[in-house]
Amino acid sequence: MTRGNQREKDRERAQSRTGKGSKTKEDGLTPEQRRERDAKALQEKTAKKAAQASGGGGNTSGGGKSENKK
Repeated sequence: MTRGNQREKDRERAQSRTGKGSKTKEDGLTPEQRRERDAKALQEKTAKKAAQASGGGGNTSGGGKSENKK
């Protein structure tokens, strides 16, 4: 009973948080257009990663030494 209007404030805050920055499917694209967009972005990402790997970038993950100790 001592909360007063705290619940109302919390509801307003939660509603404002969900309103901004949320990813929604309301981008005006059809599912086919969305698939094409995502496929293109994925191809660009893999091409960039392949170019970085073939470019001899010393930024490879693995973190271990390649020699085997017995």
